[in-house]
Amino acid sequence: MSIITLLTDFGDLYPAIMKGIILDIDPDVKIVDISHNIPPQNIRAGAFALIYVAGRFPEGTIHVAVIDPGVGTGRRPIVIKGKQIFVGPDNGLLIPAARGMGDFTVYEIPSEMCMPSISSTFHGRDVFAPVAARISKGYDISEFRKIDDFVEFDFGEFYASKESLQGEVIYIDDFGNVITNIPGSLVLENINYGDNVELLGRKIPFVMTYDEAHSELIMVGSHNFLEISVKGGNAAKLFRLNIGDVVHMTSNQNNRIVF
Repeated sequence: MSIITLLTDFGDLYPAIMKGIILDIDPDVKIVDISHNIPPQNIRAGAFALIYVAGRFPEGTIHVAVIDPGVGTGRRPIVIKGKQIFVGPDNGLLIPAARGMGDFTVYEIPSEMCMPSISSTFHGRDVFAPVAARISKGYDISEFRKIDDFVEFDFGEFYASKESLQGEVIYIDDFGNVITNIPGSLVLENINYGDNVELLGRKIPFVMTYDEAHSELIMVGSHNFLEISVKGGNAAKLFRLNIGDVVHMTSNQNNRIVF
């Protein structure tokens, strides 16, 4: 049985239409919702969600991701084939997850693979859903045209030293935890558990678990990025942070907390 996942910023209603299209073409496919609550038109948040989740699925899984502010324009619809398959717009959304799995090839989706009539506002229904379903039925995408000039994407600049950490917010979860683009490995090379950092005038401990702090904290989350959190609270609201904001923290390793 093939697996198709769905990741969109559509909220309710529209994903169900995509599922109907998929099941009409391949009634036996298993559909898994990753999320339909990505902040509207936020490619960065969608790319993070996809790279975090996709690797947990079996090889050959088909991921349909639609965060598509350029829908109806000249941006191309694409399929990426590697260890897994990614279907979506050529706006960088799919690239980090595909690249994280090794070598891949990018193909442009031909119009004949789509629905007979294509809306200028709903390519999730008319382009990406039917293409994913046809791939799950065994269609050979190597017949599509390969492209090398696809849109790249990265999560922005970051750095870490013994004195400071700086990066950008790439995701905020439903708990208000603020996930940055600073890799956890880089954090662990430069600060120690128990060290305090200063963020927007507040001293915050670097801890391993949420329960080790009284309130504000930073940690390396399960996603292996630096996360800013508040025990029992909402870090995004407390620090007034949004996706795309730059965060700068200074470290004072002589000012340690004692658990």
